[in-house]
Amino acid sequence: MTWIRVAVQAHGGHGATQIDLDFARKGAAKRLFPVDDRFDPAAKQAALLRAAHDELALLLAKPLAPGLYLVATPIGHLGDITLRALATLATADVVYCEDTRHSRKLLDRYNLRSTLRAYHEHNASEARPAILAELGRGARVALVSDAGTPLISDPGYKLVRMVLAEGGRVFGIPGASATLTALVASGLPTDCFTFAGFLPVKAGARAERLAQLAAAPGTLVLFEAPGRVAATLAAMTDIYGSVTPAAIGRELTKLHEEMRTGTLAELAAWADADDLRGEVVILVAPLRDGAREVTDAVILAALTAGAGASLRDRVDAVAASLGAPKKRVYALALKGLGT
Repeated sequence: MTWIRVAVQAHGGHGATQIDLDFARKGAAKRLFPVDDRFDPAAKQAALLRAAHDELALLLAKPLAPGLYLVATPIGHLGDITLRALATLATADVVYCEDTRHSRKLLDRYNLRSTLRAYHEHNASEARPAILAELGRGARVALVSDAGTPLISDPGYKLVRMVLAEGGRVFGIPGASATLTALVASGLPTDCFTFAGFLPVKAGARAERLAQLAAAPGTLVLFEAPGRVAATLAAMTDIYGSVTPAAIGRELTKLHEEMRTGTLAELAAWADADDLRGEVVILVAPLRDGAREVTDAVILAALTAGAGASLRDRVDAVAASLGAPKKRVYALALKGLGT
């Protein structure tokens, strides 16, 4: 029997990696055999590691231009960080984040020793002048959120506006997004969607906001705290209709990731019976093609949104956009708007 010790060696060239075969058989000479990367698992891994190393080396060697860098970070799985994001965080002069303890875990995972400073909703007004001053001196400043893409239901909008107003440069470093991750896995239309962030906490304000979003174009996407999911789905069922298709994404990219689909009534019953944990994304089918029920609440919300136009024009516009009979829309307008 011949025993073979295999060691992968990185060599120049494309499409093949050489494998060092050290034969244990007495008298056998060490030889190098070219192996096709397309078929050998070890060679594939070596080629991938080499390519990733080379690409990251190129990114690190290229100096960052002065400016503000909005860097997307993983929403759960730390392996979802991009090479460009790593290079940006490694070479930025300072990294601003919501929670330095949370972001330090990500940086430690990749042995990054970047300077971290806090930027969140409670200190943003005080931190912005300091950041603008740093940028004015030609600094390379990175901004990250606790998870996902900065500014999406996270601080940063006012900072970006002020940087641009002062003639500074802003760069987006793309990556993970809970919104898009949930949308593409939901089975709902992806060609058009409305992202509504977090809903108000109080029931009355939440119902009012949902009514305002009733006529929003495309699939409706929003975030919700796990303890309020059942109440939110129940309110959606009342406003959008019990048979409206919907989906819930929970703990996306994490160990207990779950994507559940069904009608609003089905999902509301499931959420009410389950002790949900982790971050949640709720998605609701669009009004078009009858995917979402045109309830009275939907019609009234659409009529209210058209305030300023004449009653006739509003009725005509709402009837056309929602595909509802004009008589029904007009009757609801007279009753609900007190006209």
